Amino acid sequence: MLYPVGTGKSRVVVIGAGIGGLTAGALLARRGYSVLIVDQAIVPGGCASTFKRKGFTFDVGATQVAGLEPGGIHHRIFSELEIDLPAATPCDPACAVYLPGEKTPINVWRDPDKWDEERCQQFPGSKPFWQLISTLFQASWNFQGRDPVLPPRNVWDLWQLTKAVRSDTLITVPYSLFTVGDALRAYKLAHDNRLRTFLDLQLKLYSQVSAEETALLYAATALSVSQLPHGLFHLQGSMQVLSDRLVSALERDGGKLLMRHAVEHIHVEQGKATAVVIRNTKTGEVWTESADHVVANVTVQNLVQLLGEKAPIGYKQRVEKLPPATGAFVVYLGVDESAIPLGCPPHLQFMYNPNGPVGENNSLFVSVSHPGDGRAPAGKATIIASSFVDPQQWWNTENYQGLKQKYTLEAIAHLAEFFYLKPETIIHVEAATPRTFAHYTARDQGIVGGIGQRIPTFGPFGFANRTPINHLWLVGDSTHPGEGTAGVSYSALTVVRQIEAGKF
Repeated sequence: MLYPVGTGKSRVVVIGAGIGGLTAGALLARRGYSVLIVDQAIVPGGCASTFKRKGFTFDVGATQVAGLEPGGIHHRIFSELEIDLPAATPCDPACAVYLPGEKTPINVWRDPDKWDEERCQQFPGSKPFWQLISTLFQASWNFQGRDPVLPPRNVWDLWQLTKAVRSDTLITVPYSLFTVGDALRAYKLAHDNRLRTFLDLQLKLYSQVSAEETALLYAATALSVSQLPHGLFHLQGSMQVLSDRLVSALERDGGKLLMRHAVEHIHVEQGKATAVVIRNTKTGEVWTESADHVVANVTVQNLVQLLGEKAPIGYKQRVEKLPPATGAFVVYLGVDESAIPLGCPPHLQFMYNPNGPVGENNSLFVSVSHPGDGRAPAGKATIIASSFVDPQQWWNTENYQGLKQKYTLEAIAHLAEFFYLKPETIIHVEAATPRTFAHYTARDQGIVGGIGQRIPTFGPFGFANRTPINHLWLVGDSTHPGEGTAGVSYSALTVVRQIEAGKF
């Protein structure tokens, strides 16, 4: 089954209909390219999609969005596509963080002054550290806003990077090899256990690793982007609205989207990507689709698999040497609204068993629907709680269902310390494991969140959008600037600019 190529148009096949793939596809279609996006799932959106049960709408993974403000990445992209931004409510606080044994949360307020006051009260003596974070964030944000290409892989990339550098960028240079742990030691805060625990919890959500390992420049953005004039947002309806609007723009401009179709192999001839092998997952039909460019919205692990023996040896070895990636265990609850405390913020974070290994179900990030936000029937609400887990245990266990049930009951027991969860208030319970994510998103072993933002793998040292294979591009959370819908959208915009610059 060959899809027709428009006369005079370069042909682009996009593998994966996550936010990164949809954004790249929609932008390329808008700029006159012939675009086909292929995804094996039922609905587009990847880890930012949704599913429905008993009248409830559950966000699969991502539950909040950055970059909707004027000048933000989603605002920029939606403006170019000439589509409306989705209705959204600012998250304030962005998150209410409960440390072990504490009943009063640390509220990450949207107002910078209010957040500064909260930090000074919660972490006495830490102000110089937070001032450094703020200074680095502002410099990094200004730099990022000038659209650098990181890491550069040819002269054009390097020129874009050079043009983005200003005098205000230079303040970040001495800290490019610092971790958050290094900064804490520099300010004599290494033994402030409350501060370190808070940073571990928050950074794990964004960088996939602890404060000790997280690159300081990456952390500066992750810890500051929730304050004005930026912010995190709770979408009206569900996260699916992002995907739906990108699909509408794609199809309006002549692009095509094939769901329930899996790409099984990327053809490479003389060092150049030339085609992909596609299988219809319903009928089993297989065909080869030629392409001038292939854009892969997949993990680097999946990309190596798709290339097979054509994967460059050095690239493959680098992927194989990556530290183990994380998976997620997620509980989706549909409840009566009486289970939700009055004034409950949209996002909360709890830590349990502080002596346990980080990521082993001892931290829960919780998203709660609000009346009228489109996620639950009147008088009802949704609670989504996720924790990071080792994917291997879910593939190696001989009692998968038993392990899943154990984690589900433990999560609900922890949640019941804050929410009123009883048989009479719980309407629906469902859980997802790394095996679930692997099944529905095809991500290798069900890993989530991209590559840990350690020094060797963040920004200038990370995986480039421009792969070693000519005309093969990588978008998504394996590339700069990392996870989240804003991050993967930026990676998509970078690839579109790189393709355009090649004048193919």
